[in-house]
Amino acid sequence: MAKSLRSKWKRKMRAEKRKKNAPKELNRLKNILKVDGDALMKDVQEIATVVGPTRCQEKMECELKEEKGEDDMTMETDIKRNKKSLLDQHGQYPVWMNPRQRKKLKAKREKKKGKNKAKAAKAARGLAW
Repeated sequence: MAKSLRSKWKRKMRAEKRKKNAPKELNRLKNILKVDGDALMKDVQEIATVVGPTRCQEKMECELKEEKGEDDMTMETDIKRNKKSLLDQHGQYPVWMNPRQRKKLKAKREKKKGKNKAKAAKAARGLAW
């Protein structure tokens, strides 16, 4: 379930709203903690800081390298995909594509192949001496 266009749109918009409201929520949390004298701000600051995704990923990569003891060994997981036909190197369509779209693109590809075969047959025939 939850694969309809409406639910995808709702999920996307909720994520954008979270992103937009994150600084406000952080300020509100800090103000609440300032009023409450029991909690120390320095302890909470580590937990409730808004960090950009690039900084967070770099930090995690550094920690992983330190744990494993590896220098610069990276594994390539990039999928090479044709932008026009959306097929990857194994001839598979993306997971999010529905069967109707796949069928349309396949028909389009086969139609193109049929035209090329007809041209090749005419060219191969040539002149009959």
